[in-house]
Amino acid sequence: MRVFAATGKHEGHEQVVFCYDKPTGLRAIIAIYSTALGPALGGTRFHPYATEAQALHDVLDLSRGMAYKNALAGLNLGGGKAVIWGDPATTKTEQLLRAYGRFVESLSGRYITACDVGTCVEDMDIVARESSYVTGRSPSHGGAGDSSVLTAFGVLQGMRAAATHQWGNAQLSGRTIGVAGVGKVGKRLVKLLSEEGAKILIADTNPQAIINIAQQEPSVTIMSPDALAEAPMDIYAPCAMGRALTKELVPRLQCAVICGAANNQLAHPVVAELLADRAILYAPDYVVNAGGVIQVADEIYGFVFERARQRAAGIFETTQKIFAAAASGRVTPSAAADQLAEARIATAEQLNLAASAGWDAHVTVHRTV
Repeated sequence: MRVFAATGKHEGHEQVVFCYDKPTGLRAIIAIYSTALGPALGGTRFHPYATEAQALHDVLDLSRGMAYKNALAGLNLGGGKAVIWGDPATTKTEQLLRAYGRFVESLSGRYITACDVGTCVEDMDIVARESSYVTGRSPSHGGAGDSSVLTAFGVLQGMRAAATHQWGNAQLSGRTIGVAGVGKVGKRLVKLLSEEGAKILIADTNPQAIINIAQQEPSVTIMSPDALAEAPMDIYAPCAMGRALTKELVPRLQCAVICGAANNQLAHPVVAELLADRAILYAPDYVVNAGGVIQVADEIYGFVFERARQRAAGIFETTQKIFAAAASGRVTPSAAADQLAEARIATAEQLNLAASAGWDAHVTVHRTV
């Protein structure tokens, strides 16, 4: 695989590190998109990618998304991501996670890791034995715990903002909402939507996940993933793996709003335009699913749940701001969100350059004297 050619298609990354540990079989990639706003914070995804190229493509996309997510969440943190290439059900061991922790530590704080698909708080406790730059640890280890709590809460705020924009009020009671993927975040979102009085459709490729939800929320309607995506509903919530929204799917959608927790939902940038052409309101994923990173970021300062929850509640206002910017600029919500995130990152970069130039000038004068 041509690594430099692959990374060249994702311009803007500051650093991409390949991590290999022969004794444990660890194969991981850490991608740092930007540290303009602060250390790059982003989770570790443990996934059995078909090829190394897929793992690289995913980590590059995800790290860019984290930079934008952290920027729009108002965090003083940059964006990064890591992927561990392998099946967590068969290859995850304490030794492997500790080896990964040593790689994180070797970056000296440029990257701070947390949980993602395939990893959990207990895994972060193990990684933290080798690195100081870990969040999303268990409460017993001083951490914020399961970040899916505020991820689901944030998606709910995004749905309320979308409902306000689309129908004039934030009420979700009586709305039909389809949740595709009822894992860590999806199951919590279903519970919140049930409390809101929504009519809930669910789908998941994992039969056990369906059984668990059906036991907790017996009023849900169970469908296959393909059938759910094309079912008549008010809001469609992709909460599984990314790139679920394809060019082929858009003509078959029967929803008015798309707002879910999955990262990188658009299979191709043109999908945002296709959704707009059909008057389907898309809430950019990295905006509405920022509750999780807000939760683990708070851990850096000594975790206080209510403080993190209050900041996650701001996702409602941020999402409204993006919809308003999209309407006034006659662009898609995705484009509007990108522009706002890029503007904050660019401002930070300019300030950093100015500060650096001032420091260099001071050093030069000092040496001359």
